[in-house]
Amino acid sequence: MSDRKFSVIGTDQVRKEAPDKARGEAIYADDIRLPRMLHGRIKRSDYAHARIISIDTSAAEALPGVKAVVVGSEAPQKYGIVPQAPTETAMAIDKVRYHGEPVAAVAATDPDIAEKALDLIEVEYEPLPVYVNTHDAIAEGAVALHEDNKYGNIAYQARQEFGEVDKAFEESHLVIEKTYKTSYVNHVFMEPHSAVARFDDNGDLRMWSSTQVPHYLHTMLSKVMDMPMAKIHVTVPNVGGGFGGKGEASNNELIAALLSRKARRPVKVIYSRREVFLQHRGRHPIEMKVKMGVDKEGYITAIDYDGLMDGGAYGAWGIIILFYTAAMLHLPYKVKNVRFFGRRIYTNKPTCGPMRGLGGVQPRFALESMMDELAIKLGMSPYELKLKNAIDKKHVTVSGVHVRHSEYKKCLEEVVSESGYLDKHGKLPFGKGVGLAGGYYISGTAYTLYMSYKPHSTALIRLDSESGVTLQCGATDIGQGSNMVLAMMCAEKLGLPYESIHVISGDTKNAPFDLGSFASRVTVAAGSAVCEAADKLIEQILPIAGVALGCRADQLAVGNGEIYSIYEKEIRMPFWDAVEKYIAAHGPLSATGSYTPPRRTGDFKGGNVGHSPTYGFTAHVAEVDVDTETGEVKVVNYNEAGDCGQPINPLSVEGQVEGSIVMAMGQALYEEIKMTPDGRLMNPNLHDYKVPTMRDIPNIKTLAVESYDEDSPFGAKEAGEGPIQPTIPAILNAIYDAIGVRFTEMPVTPEKVLAALAAKGQE
Repeated sequence: MSDRKFSVIGTDQVRKEAPDKARGEAIYADDIRLPRMLHGRIKRSDYAHARIISIDTSAAEALPGVKAVVVGSEAPQKYGIVPQAPTETAMAIDKVRYHGEPVAAVAATDPDIAEKALDLIEVEYEPLPVYVNTHDAIAEGAVALHEDNKYGNIAYQARQEFGEVDKAFEESHLVIEKTYKTSYVNHVFMEPHSAVARFDDNGDLRMWSSTQVPHYLHTMLSKVMDMPMAKIHVTVPNVGGGFGGKGEASNNELIAALLSRKARRPVKVIYSRREVFLQHRGRHPIEMKVKMGVDKEGYITAIDYDGLMDGGAYGAWGIIILFYTAAMLHLPYKVKNVRFFGRRIYTNKPTCGPMRGLGGVQPRFALESMMDELAIKLGMSPYELKLKNAIDKKHVTVSGVHVRHSEYKKCLEEVVSESGYLDKHGKLPFGKGVGLAGGYYISGTAYTLYMSYKPHSTALIRLDSESGVTLQCGATDIGQGSNMVLAMMCAEKLGLPYESIHVISGDTKNAPFDLGSFASRVTVAAGSAVCEAADKLIEQILPIAGVALGCRADQLAVGNGEIYSIYEKEIRMPFWDAVEKYIAAHGPLSATGSYTPPRRTGDFKGGNVGHSPTYGFTAHVAEVDVDTETGEVKVVNYNEAGDCGQPINPLSVEGQVEGSIVMAMGQALYEEIKMTPDGRLMNPNLHDYKVPTMRDIPNIKTLAVESYDEDSPFGAKEAGEGPIQPTIPAILNAIYDAIGVRFTEMPVTPEKVLAALAAKGQE
């Protein structure tokens, strides 16, 4: 994608774990079998909101085959993704706050015995009022879910204002104001939460878990178990998807550790699909009152946002997502006047958390829909309005966010050209339509999960003739291909084949520290650490090669497995010969690299959230067919143009973009967790919770626009979360183009389409 010449970067490479997966030999957490291993099961609350009066576990403890029973009071230490404000314990202690919350757990020699033991545990409750919507939870007289929260059931709230918002609206040529509502959706990763804990006779804890954040889990285990971190070892086997849902410590991990310590035997706790829905941490439903103004030419004058976020029972990532939502109002367009008021509310539902594209999907749905509507009211193409408001190659938002590189305008231009949008918009037969939307996302973050200023990513590369190139990095491959990306960068830097790079990752004892896989951070952050380590190795090797070749080190380069003179190509030697000479003279050859993103913040609440080393951009055009007899919406064609910088592996980029589009399609048209008034989940399974299947997938065409971020490793940026942002509004804008109905709530089901068409006919 640039004039730069690479050997490995920019080529389609097979993921490191692909052969094992293809052969069925890949090991996941549930595949782990240890001698004397017990099976853990969790007793869950029958109430969505109640005080725990008593728990009697005596009958369960007496059952033959039961080796340990634990209750919440045995692990009273609170934990949470925000260290300053923890809200959760491993199991409920005095109160339950959602139906299905863990109240006790059992480890037994057989799963059936464990299940039987759960039935023998007697829990007495005092029921409390149940709130399954935000308005009831914050109504006058509502019982607080967390008595120590000084704002009742308002978990967090924040206001931000930049520019002169009211004055800008007064001077606007056109202003529209609407309320948008998003749905309660889950990640639906294929592998459920799985953990195996082994507490040995030396007092050491070993854990295998399908987590996205092994080093964070390590920290939380130390806190909850009251153990030194040096006594804990977390290993991540293959992970069958995360998408944010495994981006914090999960109950099953903590409970497995507690049971293992008590039983002095290994314990496995793997969730059923229903339990995955109870653990949740999916996307926040938000009710958004949004106001937007434009001048006569279509330039945005102001945005006013008032959002009510349904956070579920606990804090989790809530405050971070609240402020990310605020940050997402400023890009990818030039906006000089912005007001944000957001509240995250506690409700008696499974807790919401970080889901792919966290903080951006909901406001992007509202804002891109409004821009489409404003353009039509102004009598111009939505493309024209969005292009003239799009940021330039460099931009600083009114909130102080620095965008060092953007090709968003190019994304808009190329997706419109490739899709034929201008020839189709407003010109197709009734029932057929096209919609345009754009978006962006961070490529890593300056925000850290730890109260620490240590580097966010570190890498160690070791060279020797016995094992070749060993790259150790704490970044976790959760199926997104990070091991492949880091190995490709390492290979390119050292001038060696991709196949020769061995990667050790996701292991807190055998790989150095990394924040984890979230916020599309690994390519830029861990990639920078790998590149630094590789550069240090080259600096050590070249002087040795220079002596052997009879020339200066600064006249040498690496490539194709050799070290050669940049002036006289016949002067060269095998790379590994130089390594052997170095080791013979100096001993082991290794180097470390680290990365800390630029630290930026504003002097306002939430001013440290939203900053990123760099940003990826994307623009989409969806084409739909709406069956006016059945109400079914079918996405038939889909075009995307993305600025991900230099694609490291183009095939992998294509897969990431397509995955984002399909995931967002689900939220737009099918997916919604439904609940009864007393807080029970109605569809916690993959039969009743509808997700897109192969028959629903449109013809998708993706395009990586010409782009290169000079300050990123090999010019790369994110590609896995930005493309989820515009999908929903692109589809809903296309529905409007098809039938003249603008939907403001998700999902757009056939029933809603038929009702809207009937109402339109009556009008």
